[in-house]
Amino acid sequence: MKEKIQKAFAEKFGGEGILFVSPGRFNLIGEHTHDNGGFVCPGAIDKLIMADIRPNGTDKCHIFSIDIDESVTFGLNEEDAPSQQWARYIFGVCREVIKRGGKVEGFDAVFAGNVPLGAGLSSSAALESCFAFAINDLFNDNKFPKMELAKIGQSTEHNYCGVNCGIMDQFASVHGKKDHLMRLDCRSGEFEYFPFQLDGYRLVLVDSRVKHELVDSPYNKRRESCERVARTLGVETLRDADMDMLNAAKDQISDEDYRRAKYVIEEKQRVLDVCEALLRHDYDKVGDRMYRTHAGLSKDYEVSCEELDFLNDIARECGVTGSRIMGGGFGGCTVNLVADDKYDTFVATVLSRFNEKYCHDQNIYPVIVSDGSRRYVYQ
Repeated sequence: MKEKIQKAFAEKFGGEGILFVSPGRFNLIGEHTHDNGGFVCPGAIDKLIMADIRPNGTDKCHIFSIDIDESVTFGLNEEDAPSQQWARYIFGVCREVIKRGGKVEGFDAVFAGNVPLGAGLSSSAALESCFAFAINDLFNDNKFPKMELAKIGQSTEHNYCGVNCGIMDQFASVHGKKDHLMRLDCRSGEFEYFPFQLDGYRLVLVDSRVKHELVDSPYNKRRESCERVARTLGVETLRDADMDMLNAAKDQISDEDYRRAKYVIEEKQRVLDVCEALLRHDYDKVGDRMYRTHAGLSKDYEVSCEELDFLNDIARECGVTGSRIMGGGFGGCTVNLVADDKYDTFVATVLSRFNEKYCHDQNIYPVIVSDGSRRYVYQ
């Protein structure tokens, strides 16, 4: 990819720029918790966006996307917003830096990536983080701390791309650390690294390539359930609730609201359990909590689907250490923690049985936990 990007840069702009990279992310555990002030446990992966960038001495930005095979030019004022959706991620980053008192000048850039699209690995956050890091480095002497770069990406989604996302994706892309996961407190913004050295294990994502059409807004409805329960319990969010409090109020809330809140409260504890287990390299406990999360997402929060439950069942049958839905649900990926000696059998079984039942293949993505946004270091 590096050679392809550098070749395209030389053809488009002459000479060479500076290479920057930013990764996609996965989330080991802590799903649908950010709206409730809870914890998430993501890591950066070895699938990334790479960009070759060079200041051009003007007030215009010239960008070429290799993957889309399209060029765009835009200025740096609000009225200069490009019409292309992919370019709005980059324009938005520029504008958000300027809003924060940062400096942005015109630049030339060529970028490409290998973060799978539609698999829930946050290719858009990787793109935002790559350009935020580069602009901070090239024009601002790295004055913005990493968390501010993540917020720049998040604000880009909110203000220029129409996506009201949380902070986790950009946070993980910027802060990633090889062989470590991060426990992010979604209420305070504080975070801590935990070791994730998979000697004897592999991490693999199975993309069902299924995305069910959703008739209404199920995510909003689940958030509303949690907010109703929090009000009943007299707490700001379910972060401050426990199962004793929920059970004491069971007769005051609907069965559906009870199950939604039960999942969120139990998931908060599962994240803490997993982080404690990571310190002891207790991957059996990690895997147990992953399976429990899947069950909660499927039965209590009800964001699974037949295909994802089928993949989770196959993982259990194959002796996979841990497996669960990753992401919003109703399709997408499962994340699987697999012992080396069970990996080949698991992948082969998934491919054959899923295809036999649903008449289409899945995408299999082995991933390695890697570093976050950075200047590319030549190997």
